[in-house]
Amino acid sequence: MVHTHVLTVADALVTKRYTSWARGEHRREWAALRRVHRHAPKLAPRPVEQHLDADPPWITMSRVPGEPLPDRPTPVQLAALADAVGTLWTVPHDDLSASSGWTDDLACARRLTDGPRPHGGVTATAFDAAVAWWDGPDPALLRTRPAVSVLGHRDPNLANYLWDGERVRIVDFEDSAVSDPATELAIMVEHLSLRAVDAEALIRHFDVDARRLLAARRLWAMFWLRLLLPGGPSVRRNPPGTAERQAERLLDLLRVDRVDAGQ
Repeated sequence: MVHTHVLTVADALVTKRYTSWARGEHRREWAALRRVHRHAPKLAPRPVEQHLDADPPWITMSRVPGEPLPDRPTPVQLAALADAVGTLWTVPHDDLSASSGWTDDLACARRLTDGPRPHGGVTATAFDAAVAWWDGPDPALLRTRPAVSVLGHRDPNLANYLWDGERVRIVDFEDSAVSDPATELAIMVEHLSLRAVDAEALIRHFDVDARRLLAARRLWAMFWLRLLLPGGPSVRRNPPGTAERQAERLLDLLRVDRVDAGQ
């Protein structure tokens, strides 16, 4: 696994030193922490100190209580997760600079279809279906600026959601950016760490554009398939057969012809 940072815990504080920051991860996280603390102070760590120009850069934040959500959250935990995400979406983001504004995620789908075709089997079938997807309506829909935008977390690994027995708090804002509700929900339910989570139960907590959600789920399923194919960064972290199961998942999503249908 590639680690993007190293954490040092001292009493009530956590210092995060970045091992990679070429995409401005450190500045993005510091800005997000300040913004969230200002508008939803109980949702995330409190920003304490930063040295963004150091080599490596680092930030210090408060330590928040809780343990990462389990692979199979209870209905109460799932509701708390939805509440936390919904609260994040209320944080103002309109004053973010143009360079941090909304952009589409189509490059994430191209990671699959611009890559080499698998040699055969279900992964090759899924690859061919993904190539055909570009001729359908989804890319144009996802290229269209959404009617509603939000401050998105965009890194929904279950380890980034801390449960203290009553509520969920969110950590790790390296990838935070302006997004939209349907895309954020798609990134969540298609994340590999949420495979045991009841996607439809989580989706029911939100009111999002169903057509855009389905299109975005297809896109992010393509993204994960590329990461799981031979040579991909997620191959060694997952058991044999994961790529084939991901290919089947993508094919299932591409076969859906009703916007209210799920897995």
